[in-house]
Amino acid sequence: FIRMLRSAKKRDVLELLRRAPEEMGPFFMEAAVAAQSVASLAALSDFLDFSKEPNSLLEKFLHAAAFSPRPSGELLRLVLDKLVGKQLPPEIWETGVIAVGSLVGKLCQQKLCGLQEVERGVQTILRGLRGAEEESEVTIFLLALGNAMLPESIPTLLEHAEEGPAAVTTVAISALRRFPAQHISSKVKGTMRRIFHEKSYEKTCRLAAAEILLNNHPLPMDVINILLATTEMETEMAKFLLLKVQTSLQAHHHPARKIMKDIMGDPRINNYNFFSKAGISSSFSGPLTATQDLLSTFGLDLLFLEGGFLRKSSSEFSVLSHGRQLHAAQVTLEAQGMESMMGESTSDEEEEPELMAGMSVTFFNVQLRPIVFFRGYTDLMAKVLLSSGEPTNVVRGNLLLMDHLQVIPLQSGLQVTVKLQGGLGLDISADMDVSIWEQELKTSINTRGSLIMDFQTELDSPLLQATLRSQTEVETSVHFDTMLRFSSSPVLMCLQLREEQVPYR
Repeated sequence: FIRMLRSAKKRDVLELLRRAPEEMGPFFMEAAVAAQSVASLAALSDFLDFSKEPNSLLEKFLHAAAFSPRPSGELLRLVLDKLVGKQLPPEIWETGVIAVGSLVGKLCQQKLCGLQEVERGVQTILRGLRGAEEESEVTIFLLALGNAMLPESIPTLLEHAEEGPAAVTTVAISALRRFPAQHISSKVKGTMRRIFHEKSYEKTCRLAAAEILLNNHPLPMDVINILLATTEMETEMAKFLLLKVQTSLQAHHHPARKIMKDIMGDPRINNYNFFSKAGISSSFSGPLTATQDLLSTFGLDLLFLEGGFLRKSSSEFSVLSHGRQLHAAQVTLEAQGMESMMGESTSDEEEEPELMAGMSVTFFNVQLRPIVFFRGYTDLMAKVLLSSGEPTNVVRGNLLLMDHLQVIPLQSGLQVTVKLQGGLGLDISADMDVSIWEQELKTSINTRGSLIMDFQTELDSPLLQATLRSQTEVETSVHFDTMLRFSSSPVLMCLQLREEQVPYR
């Protein structure tokens, strides 16, 4: 369909979008974004009216733009023209800002940072960040900077990481974690040390700062200080951090493995008393596939509160190849402020967090707009009483992941044309159900996906014509459910990960 659109005229694409049946409209639009021809982008510009179109269609357009594998300056200009200076629903505006960050980052990876559209996109994000007054607005612009991954934005991220409230600090540190090791300078590490060792910062912020120090060619003294700091931490926080260290020791690709092995030679640190914390928090990472050129890993982090309530869960699939890392998928569930509901108190230095539960998703290095299940006790009660029982849609659509065309001249004087395209159909939904009467909390994340790769090689000459083609399809479905029963102490918890059989053709 994309190939067909690339050879179509503007009026034909526009007619197709306008006459599309309701259920096919999103598919046609995603294909038009992926085609990125002058005609298809001009047709989209005429077709999309952000003041009239239903939000679901606009979100699909912005998601398709954000995930575009090799975006053009014209696509970024189209997104900016539709966003800037308009009164838009909050969810569309937030998704749009995050999409601008993703497009800026991908254009810079193509060595196109000097484009006028890229400079306009960067200024839109930075100007918005300077003028943002609400905490929620600040976090959205920081997420956009995280998607852009521009080295010149690091001082801005450091400033917000050190001085912002807990939610802002968390997002700023998450953005910094996505930068390659060469950009994690001594200044970045100095800020992370201050955040980690300062007890007034929220515990998840301190743990994220420790991970930046451990994952980016750490100094031996940093590793020793982090390990020694666990002796003064709450049990769950210390258990989680010690497991992080042990996991990195077992991972052959981890940049700190050699340093940690040397430190573990000291019996004053590597002993049963030091590593035998009794908490139930967990951190695991292990390989799924390992070849000479590629390593794919799965990681699961579970951080609990002292009373047994789940504070944060994060599942991540990563791909490492030739020194580069791709976060294929990361799903994070967070619940904070539950201590007050359970009658627990936070430490004296730490600020009292707001009651909130939410979810954030990163796919193929693109951070999506966070989903908030509830914020504050009043909102929680409203969601409990007025719950529709329908899961929240996080992202659903069809994305072009790979789009490669290469002409190879042979020694014989003939030419071979190589085409590779990869598409992903994705459907992620999440649900959180709170029962006050049963004193239960249930969460479920459902992920369904299908990946199709189309490879074609053509040799075309006056004497002979040959074509080699292969098509690969794989479908998968993963369900992650949690159930907490907090009617008694300790809190009872059940975790269930279900994976359906994967057909591979």
